[in-house]
Amino acid sequence: MVYITSWDDFVERSVQLFRADPEKASTRYVMKYRHSDGKLVLKVTDDKECIKFKTDQAQDAKKMEKLNNIFFTLMSRGPDADISEVGGKEQMEAQAPKKGRGRKQ
Repeated sequence: MVYITSWDDFVERSVQLFRADPEKASTRYVMKYRHSDGKLVLKVTDDKECIKFKTDQAQDAKKMEKLNNIFFTLMSRGPDADISEVGGKEQMEAQAPKKGRGRKQ
């Protein structure tokens, strides 16, 4: 097991690990949160290599959401999918038109 300290390195190596053997579909992504310690551990493994990222920062939750979206994209569209335009919740909300029953002007 290797703990990676840089978030960008963790994301890059996680994507590489998934794309290395997508046919086997054995790459797993695990999130573990310990409330008592306030620590979040993300783990990506393919049973041969295991990489981990540990944090106690609350703002890393948004980064984790973006990583989830990257893996959803890779798993649904295939390993050759373009992940450069995958974003987090804020980007999705900015693109969606606002609909509501507000006051007409």
